Amino acid sequence: MQRVKVFVLMAGLTALLVVLGGYIGGQGGAVAFFVMAALMNFGMYWWSDKAVLKMFKARVVGPQDAPELHEMVDRLRQRAQLPMPVVAIAPQEQPNAFATGRNHEKAVVCVTAGLMRLVNKQEIEGVIAHELAHIKHRHMLVGTIAATMAGAIAMIGMIVRWGLIFGRGRDGGNALGALVMAIIAPIAAMVIQLAISRQNEYQADRTGAEIAGTPDGLANALRKLEAYAGRIPMEVNPAAAALPIVNPLKGQRASFGGLFRTHPATEDRIARLEEMAHGGARR
Repeated sequence: MQRVKVFVLMAGLTALLVVLGGYIGGQGGAVAFFVMAALMNFGMYWWSDKAVLKMFKARVVGPQDAPELHEMVDRLRQRAQLPMPVVAIAPQEQPNAFATGRNHEKAVVCVTAGLMRLVNKQEIEGVIAHELAHIKHRHMLVGTIAATMAGAIAMIGMIVRWGLIFGRGRDGGNALGALVMAIIAPIAAMVIQLAISRQNEYQADRTGAEIAGTPDGLANALRKLEAYAGRIPMEVNPAAAALPIVNPLKGQRASFGGLFRTHPATEDRIARLEEMAHGGARR
């Protein structure tokens, strides 16, 4: 199922780039943007984990750098029957975490410095178990590719917008169409990204609670992380906001019926975990 999602995601975002290229440069622009999309797809499959770690300014750490964290990840990944992932720490003070990588053997679990400081051991275990669940269900490839391609489309759209605004082109109709596409394409990329990512959070919460042995740590962590996300800002590319366990950016409760919300409502996730603790987990 995750392979199907990856195909749909790559195909949808590739189509957006081709249409954007067609508006900018006609048939030649469409071909050029198709080639660009093909190269991006290839690069994102092989190197997207490095791109995501760079977005969060994270560094890989070994057992000698963070022995307690490594021991915790190793113990939980054995329960999940997974290979040992690479462990990384991002310098942000906001407590948060995410998983990235293209498969079980090339997975990365990254936590922020704030997570290590501001929540207790059981809650950190719940968060790490959640990220290992993403790895187990192969969610991280979808999320990682979505984040990197959405970011690339947003960057291309910005370049096109400024180029049209300050460019010398006189063809008002084509310029207006290209400008509209440059604005719509990043929004459409975000909608595709979020539509695929939100349901994965519920599944990772449920499996993460099973890996940790209890839903309590994750439920308590979600309460704290949601509160801290509103108080401690995190500077990160908005295209990567869907990756962490809670939205790191302000304004998660967006308008338009939650269309642009990167995660399910945190109170709904906590309610499901509490129901799971009482023996009635919802699907």
